[in-house]
Amino acid sequence: MNKPIIHFIISALLGLGIGYIAFDVIPGNDGQGQEATTGNESSKPAETAKEEKKSTETTSAAAGEENILQAKGCLGCHSVEALNLTGGATGPDLSDAFTNVEGKHGKAIEEFLKEPTSAVMSGVIGGNPLTEEEINQVVKMLKDASEK
Repeated sequence: MNKPIIHFIISALLGLGIGYIAFDVIPGNDGQGQEATTGNESSKPAETAKEEKKSTETTSAAAGEENILQAKGCLGCHSVEALNLTGGATGPDLSDAFTNVEGKHGKAIEEFLKEPTSAVMSGVIGGNPLTEEEINQVVKMLKDASEK
């Protein structure tokens, strides 16, 4: 066979294998957190349940509004715990991204979102680039998250 075809097949198989491991074999927090919450709700005092309901409503209001992180699919891989936005477990939590990106990637967050230096993010953003307005919205949300 032709060498490039063999390389392509091997790369595809490795990618599928890594995807299988990341998404099927390694359990995330999503399922565990929901089961624990569902099992404990009935045994909580009324005050605690009311406080949690308020917290959930606040989170739902923030999460219910179509924010930029949801609209662009960021929450498919990332969470922003500081803003009570739960997402995927594949990528790191973005609560401190506003302050950490420059040290980790050598660029200010605005520049990183225009031209990411990580291989994964360059593939993600390269296929669906952010507009200037979207970058400003993401930066504002991440700045708010870092201040909490």
